[in-house]
Amino acid sequence: MSWDGTAGLGIPGVGRIVTAAADVPHAEAIARPAAPATLDALATGVAAVVQAVAAPAQAPEWAQWLDEIGFIPGERVMVTARGVPGGDPLVVRVGNSTFALRRAEAACIRLEPATP
Repeated sequence: MSWDGTAGLGIPGVGRIVTAAADVPHAEAIARPAAPATLDALATGVAAVVQAVAAPAQAPEWAQWLDEIGFIPGERVMVTARGVPGGDPLVVRVGNSTFALRRAEAACIRLEPATP
């Protein structure tokens, strides 16, 4: 049982206690939050899937390099650790490999939510 968190919005049927995801419209979106848009924003320990790699104009070679080390569309990724302080570099697991990436490099990798 949980609170649906929309009380006071003037929408019929909201602001109530729900007992199951089926009681909430669009429960799939609530049950599985969207992944951040890019790898640098992904929370530690959360899996996502590579959607695309878009290198910045000042470093176009990053796209090929990231592709060569395994950041290809459809590949599962996870941030396993972040440097302290500032969170740079990120330790990233892609497929069966682990790499350290700078946040600027990780920002080139667009993500979509991982399916369970």
